[in-house]
Amino acid sequence: MNSVTVEELYKTAKQRLQEAGIDSPAFDALCIIEKVFGFDRTALIARGDTKADDKSAQLFCSLVERRCSFEPLQYILGSWSFMGCDFAVGKGVLIPREDTCEVVNLCIESAGPNAKLEILDLCSGSGAIAVVLAKAFKNSNVTAVELSPRAFEYLEKNIKSNGVSVKAMQKDIFTCFDDFSDNSFDIIVSNPPYVISDEIKTLQKEVRMEPSMALDGGEDGLDFYRFITSQWTKKLNCGGVMAFELGENQFDDVRQMMLAQGLENIKFKVDLGGTQRAIIGTLLKK
Repeated sequence: MNSVTVEELYKTAKQRLQEAGIDSPAFDALCIIEKVFGFDRTALIARGDTKADDKSAQLFCSLVERRCSFEPLQYILGSWSFMGCDFAVGKGVLIPREDTCEVVNLCIESAGPNAKLEILDLCSGSGAIAVVLAKAFKNSNVTAVELSPRAFEYLEKNIKSNGVSVKAMQKDIFTCFDDFSDNSFDIIVSNPPYVISDEIKTLQKEVRMEPSMALDGGEDGLDFYRFITSQWTKKLNCGGVMAFELGENQFDDVRQMMLAQGLENIKFKVDLGGTQRAIIGTLLKK
């Protein structure tokens, strides 16, 4: 391969990815080029005739083949950006998505940036929500709870790499609620598993490579919302808020669960596709 240029590798990879049925072959090929050779689009145009050394070319081709097998691009790259922060990701942890920005923004809008808050992130995964909130509310205490051992490794790594103070706890939210005092949090937020069990097999191939325990929300997709609203609302201070990311067509059901537990002033945000993607409610009286 010692006569192959970076541009030739890019073009070959783009064609290979397209033939494999990858939705965004040009973008994915460029991302892998940047990971291996450090060339962004501008560098590829200006210096694409640079000869690729054999070792780098072989690595590049191996990563392209992983993508052709529908391994998520984010896992191959090893990190992904979310709301201005970089998060290490890989097999065993849910990939941060733009949709999650909506629930984070609801939380940020619920209080001023100088507020000193107690914040709890349930089903924290990579720590995307916890880390961004820790940066947004610098005077606050943030606790992140995650059960999966693999995801917990990424959670701890991302807390450290982003330079924030977040208390990470490896616990099961279905059994650990008694470890936390009532009336102790100003924000409880969660992006829980919310895919209906029977629908997991219909998801994109890439998504099905993400951990099922981060996707499976039970028979109706609502198991985690049902439990968190019923058992964790009591952990909120008076005036505190509870916020969730939502799946499609879940707003009405989750809204009713929140209202039943005394959460009021229900607000929501829609994503770019028009789905009611995030919900927040306030506990106005105990």
